[in-house]
Amino acid sequence: MKKLRLGVVGVGHIGKNHARLYSELPEAEFTVVYDTDQARARQLADEFGIAAAASLEEFAGKADAASIATPTETHLEIARALLGQGKHLLVEKPIAENTAHATELAELAAARGLVLQVGHVERFNPVLSALEKRLTNPRFIEAHRLSPYPNRSTDIGVVLDLMIHDLEIILHLVRSSVQTIDAVGVPVMGRGEDIANARLRFENGCVANITSSRISPEKMRKIRVFQENAYLSLDYQNQSGEMHRRTAEGITREEVEIEREEPLKRQLASFIECANTGRAPKVSGFQAAAALELAVEITKRIAGS
Repeated sequence: MKKLRLGVVGVGHIGKNHARLYSELPEAEFTVVYDTDQARARQLADEFGIAAAASLEEFAGKADAASIATPTETHLEIARALLGQGKHLLVEKPIAENTAHATELAELAAARGLVLQVGHVERFNPVLSALEKRLTNPRFIEAHRLSPYPNRSTDIGVVLDLMIHDLEIILHLVRSSVQTIDAVGVPVMGRGEDIANARLRFENGCVANITSSRISPEKMRKIRVFQENAYLSLDYQNQSGEMHRRTAEGITREEVEIEREEPLKRQLASFIECANTGRAPKVSGFQAAAALELAVEITKRIAGS
């Protein structure tokens, strides 16, 4: 069987990592990059011995599937064009600027029988796999995602930049509709909020408390899940965790065994498999649209607070 031809649109910080990993994955052939900064695209293309397309049309002729790692406001136009030409896509999160655009892309991909995966990379963290194996009925979830100021992705606030990862995961874990939202946020370095907290109550009674900051001196990506007779404390960043249980003998503590692996590499390998087989991706366009809808609602609450 002929290998799938892969390309990357947008070779900034995130796109470069996609390119690096595509070049290492033997299941497909990394063939082309495209960026409006053609000098940057040519430099990366020379590094990997591939083509640098001069236009999106030329790019489409050299790839069967592609990552889109461009600014959020360009996702709709680029993804719409490539889906229209029959290309499987992995679009970096957030999928689009608004839920109408996100739904349009999800419906277009479905209508054409194409894979549309969205880059919620934490879903591929081995930590989450360990959590899913031990999950029963979550009653309270606490998530912290902190980082220093990134000097990128500043076209969006911290909710759409960072918190959306945890929102998508929590929707996946709880599988219930959101009943109430309380949210606060503060802009510090830019126009959008740079630190935010949201408290969600779900119809099934679960409560989630989520804090995200991109003005922290330290990095942190942690989640704690409390369920009947047990709670799990997991660290995405260090790929470690522990579980505490209530037993007849008292409280026990056990380390959670986690097979460490680079989440982005797992994500890209999964995308290739989905594009080759037609299997549904872990995070589809519709799932990403649901996370985006919640993130947008939180930003509205913050703006109105």
